[in-house]
Amino acid sequence: MSNKINTVRTGPKTLTSGQYRPVGTKLEITLSKGDRVPPYQQEAKTFILVDKTKHKR
Repeated sequence: MSNKINTVRTGPKTLTSGQYRPVGTKLEITLSKGDRVPPYQQEAKTFILVDKTKHKR
């Protein structure tokens, strides 16, 4: 993963599979590429990609 911080807001689809953490929490959720980012505790939230999924080729 590059030095660029990967963030996504509630609503759009993810571009990268991996573990995402809502900003300000310790909780992590798994989202696959193309999954729609869910609301967190009934509000819009920004999620940070903390661990990109590794694919073997």
